[in-house]
Amino acid sequence: MAEISRLPRPIATLWEWQNSGACRTLPTGMFFHPDGERGPSRHKRENAAKVICASCPVIQQCRAHALNVQEPYGIWGGLTEDERLMILEKGRKIPHAS
Repeated sequence: MAEISRLPRPIATLWEWQNSGACRTLPTGMFFHPDGERGPSRHKRENAAKVICASCPVIQQCRAHALNVQEPYGIWGGLTEDERLMILEKGRKIPHAS
């Protein structure tokens, strides 16, 4: 489950980008794996979702949201769960400039 303490305040303008998502009218099963999905079928589904994301006008907002709240499941902003985790792990290892 996503850590909701990191979610932004519920202000409509913060979420309006979702109305423009290329995925808005598509089945969620394209972006979230069913229990036990692995191997070629998972890879195929993820690639199909990434194609949709690549043409999305709000891919950057979606990606930023997923990374900020650490979405644990699904394809968000063209990134898989593992890809987001790698980005977050790299970010933790980068020393902050003073």
